[in-house]
Amino acid sequence: MVKTIGNVQQDAQVRAVASGTLSNGDTVIVNSDGTVSAVAGTSVSESVGSATTIGSANMHNIAYDSTNNKVIITYLNRTTSIPYAIIGTVSGSSISFGTPAQIDGNQSDYTSVAYDPVADKFAVFYGDYGDFEKGYAKVGTISGTSISFGTAVQFYSNSAVKYLSSVYDPDTGKIVTAFGGQYDYGYAVVGTISGTSISFGTVVAYRSSRADWNAITYDTANNKVVIAYADNVTRAAAIVGTVSGTSISFGSQANINSANSNRFYIAYDTANAKVVVTYTSTSTYGYAAVGTVSGTSISFGSEVQFSPAVSYYGAVSYHAASGKVVIPFRNDTTNGALKAATVSGTSLTFDTLFEFDAGEVYYVLSVYDSNAQKTVIAYSDASLVGSSVVYEPSYSSTNLTSENFIGFADGSYADTQSAVINTTSSVDRNQTSLTAGQKYYVQTDGSLSETADDPSVEAGTAISATEILVKG
Repeated sequence: MVKTIGNVQQDAQVRAVASGTLSNGDTVIVNSDGTVSAVAGTSVSESVGSATTIGSANMHNIAYDSTNNKVIITYLNRTTSIPYAIIGTVSGSSISFGTPAQIDGNQSDYTSVAYDPVADKFAVFYGDYGDFEKGYAKVGTISGTSISFGTAVQFYSNSAVKYLSSVYDPDTGKIVTAFGGQYDYGYAVVGTISGTSISFGTVVAYRSSRADWNAITYDTANNKVVIAYADNVTRAAAIVGTVSGTSISFGSQANINSANSNRFYIAYDTANAKVVVTYTSTSTYGYAAVGTVSGTSISFGSEVQFSPAVSYYGAVSYHAASGKVVIPFRNDTTNGALKAATVSGTSLTFDTLFEFDAGEVYYVLSVYDSNAQKTVIAYSDASLVGSSVVYEPSYSSTNLTSENFIGFADGSYADTQSAVINTTSSVDRNQTSLTAGQKYYVQTDGSLSETADDPSVEAGTAISATEILVKG
């Protein structure tokens, strides 16, 4: 039986408060708060806003603060190599920044950042030139667009920390950092934020051989971390990690290709439960591969070239509103370009090439702002000035799901009016151009068709050109 909402008008009708306007005969959904709305779809066009600059900078890492709706970027000052963090706020198609905060007074070559939404803090990780490039971390607190840092905590006591990449594990409430260290091995460590400090478990070698260009993400469907990297023969590879307390263990390496590969990025597609790895490989072109986690293993489909020419920095991130991954990159010496792509199985279908900066770009990063439903791209421009743009891929969205259609509006109603809806087994007499005897489906834009849309939602069977028996 259909759920009755509000006061019943008559059999097979319900009365509910309209959220938005309803026209006579509109297809109607029920919202989570019990109000009703017309089925509607929207189309978004691909676009990018104007660049905002932050000064001379080599961009290093980026994260999103989902509590305060802020973007966190770490970078090195190009003149001094001192590491900084800065907070960005997206508004429409633009981004503005607060004042940069110095992470440490010593030089550094590598930084990473991850946000912990439970603690409402972020952690930055870096190699400290003042202490033989040993690994340190600080906890950052955001207030408006300002940052304050706690005291530095050492997480790796050997020298030459490099290729840092960090991710938050929502199932354990930990931050996992992958990095290169002694003997150029690949390492990982689990951190726990408490107040304005962070503590660490034991550093674990995920690969007791060379591992460069670490990139880490978290698979929320399988509760695993995935690290992509170049192994000792410089091929593209990945490995799955499992966090338990402050420890982490790993499965076996999975090879993505057998070619010289570098500059890795990684993202997780939540809709398809897939990992997407991007990197520079054969002939210095940009490539991507889709990975599937199973237990402590990961397997990959065939790699696919996404760049039309020599490229670097395929900074993949997942755009949840569109269900696409976004891959901005340096398109040879020509421009900053990107491709949005849709995952299907272990394949990628790419949209056409899109330019986000007309000049050369370097050190490209990207992250999804879930509040604005936009992708923030950060990079160093042709003048090596730190820059950022706000991008949106093309997509269509709808409020229709496979479960929320309840019938047709019996009359026209203004927002917040009490509306009568013809529901299950009733006859709606407010349609046009139907064919009697034909089954009709609700489309994502609210119209009716004899062909099912996605999702497939049956509306009912026409009994005349203007009447439809609502599906029972």
